[in-house]
Amino acid sequence: MEESYVRALEKIYLDLHPEYFSPTLELADPLLYDRLIRRFQTSSEREAEGRRKGHSGALEADLERAEAKMEALAHPDPTSLFTYTRGPNGEILAEDRDEIPGTKQEGAERWKHEMEMRFVKGADDEFEYAVVDGCEDYDDLSEEQDKYFDDEEPEWLVEKGEGGDGRESLKGETGIQDF
Repeated sequence: MEESYVRALEKIYLDLHPEYFSPTLELADPLLYDRLIRRFQTSSEREAEGRRKGHSGALEADLERAEAKMEALAHPDPTSLFTYTRGPNGEILAEDRDEIPGTKQEGAERWKHEMEMRFVKGADDEFEYAVVDGCEDYDDLSEEQDKYFDDEEPEWLVEKGEGGDGRESLKGETGIQDF
């Protein structure tokens, strides 16, 4: 199967299964979850999330996060979105100010985007991709999606020239990059 086709099927799966983005997904990247989600949670929200996970689930998440931080300190990954360093008193310093999401909503959107990209790239080791990639139910939806995009109006439109001269001119994106 063509890679772009498979990725489209996987994107359709995520659109139809929002439960994929449950709090248990925190274990996929505990450091990223900590930076994009946990930092904005109130103590009561963290407590409620802990109750949903149960004692063992909360303990597992805390251990995974601590191990991930120690690994990030010991072996920095230059391809990672975020970096960790030790402060002057041994504390763990999280990131540059530019990396911090401004709001809870922005953090949640970035978390969902990163997890979606991870899923579509096939990087979720615990997910059975063959279930999605070989499912004919998603084929029909993919065809509907293709039809929708084929029927879409382009972002640029042909408009009558200015000054009433009757000539047509393109308005909108030119496809030329400005540097």
